Amino acid sequence: MEPIQYMRYALTLAKKGRGTTSPNPMVGAVLLKDGKIVGRGFHSRKGEPHAEHMAIKEAGSMARNATLFVSLEPCVHFGATPPCVDTIIREGIRKVFIATPDPNPIVNGRGIKKLSEAGVDVEVGLCEREAIELNEIYNKFITTKEPFVILKAAITLDGKIATGTCQSKWITGEEGRRFVHRLRASVDAVLVGINTIFVDDPLLTTRLTRGKSPKRIVLDSDFRIPGDARVLGEGCIVATTSSQKRRINAEVWQLDGDEMNRVDIGALLREAGRRNITSILVEGGRDVYTSFLKKRLVDKFYVFIGAKIFGESGIPSVGDLGIRSLEDALDVKYTRVKKVGGDVLITGYPHF
Repeated sequence: MEPIQYMRYALTLAKKGRGTTSPNPMVGAVLLKDGKIVGRGFHSRKGEPHAEHMAIKEAGSMARNATLFVSLEPCVHFGATPPCVDTIIREGIRKVFIATPDPNPIVNGRGIKKLSEAGVDVEVGLCEREAIELNEIYNKFITTKEPFVILKAAITLDGKIATGTCQSKWITGEEGRRFVHRLRASVDAVLVGINTIFVDDPLLTTRLTRGKSPKRIVLDSDFRIPGDARVLGEGCIVATTSSQKRRINAEVWQLDGDEMNRVDIGALLREAGRRNITSILVEGGRDVYTSFLKKRLVDKFYVFIGAKIFGESGIPSVGDLGIRSLEDALDVKYTRVKKVGGDVLITGYPHF
C-alpha cells in the first residue's frame, strides 16, 4: 500500500467520532511497521484518549521505529489528556505523516516543530484537503469562537419549500429524511423559526438513525411559542428579544434585536459560541433562510430537490435578498451532486 492509502484509513477511523467529539476535532491514527499495521485509533469524545495514544497503546513495543499516519497535527498542550507529541517522541516513532496542521492557536505548527526538533521525520499535507473538510466545523469554531452554520433545505423542482397552504410533508422521500437525521446527529444544534413551530410543530430530534439529538434553537423574537409545543423540553433554547417573563420548559436567551427588532443573527451566533455550540443546522423556514443569507452567515449548504412542482402559489425557499443583477447573485463553490433515493442532494459552500 502507498502512504496515501494509510492516511485515508486514518481519515476513515477519524469519522467514527462524527457527532461525539465536539468541541474537539475528529482525529484518526494508524501505526505502520515493516509494512504491517500494528496500531490504530480514533478520538471518540472530549476527555477520552486521543487517536495517537490509542494507536501507540495497541502497538505496544512495536511502536518503536514505526511510522505514524495521523489526520491532524498532534497536540503539544496538557488538557484532559497529556500531549500527544511527547508520547510520540518517548515511544521512539521515527516518522510521522500529518494530513494538516491544527489551526488551534495553542497548537498551529508547534507540534510539527517539536517533533522535528526531536529528530522525528515529519511530512505534512498528505490528504490535506480531505482532512480540512472533515474538521470544517472545528476549524471555524477554534479560530472564530462562532459555530459553523449549515443551511439545509428541501425544495421542489421549482424552488418551493411548501404549498400555498403551508404543506411540506413530504417534499423528499424517506432516504432523504434519514440523511437529514444523520446530519442532526452530527451537529450541536438545529435551528428553526417560530413560524415552523406554528405550522409543523416539529420535534427536531434524531429518530431515523442512531446518534444523539442536538440542542434545538427556536428563533422567537416576540416570545410567542406555545407552552405545549413539541420542541420544548431538555435541550430546547428559545432565542428572543422580548423582555416578558413567562415560564416555559426551555432555556431562554434574551438577545439584542436587529433593525427590525428581530433576533440579531450575529448576536445569536456569538452567544452560541460562548456556550460551546460549535455547529448549527438551520432547517427553516423561508424568513430564517433569508435572514442568514442576507447577513452572509451561512458556511455550507445541503439542498435536497424533490421531484415535485408546486407552482406560483407555493412558498419560495428564500425571500428578497436585494439582488437586482446577475453580477450580484450569491455564488456557491465546490458543489457536489448526489442522488439520495428519488431525490437529488446538492452540497456546496457560499462564496460571499
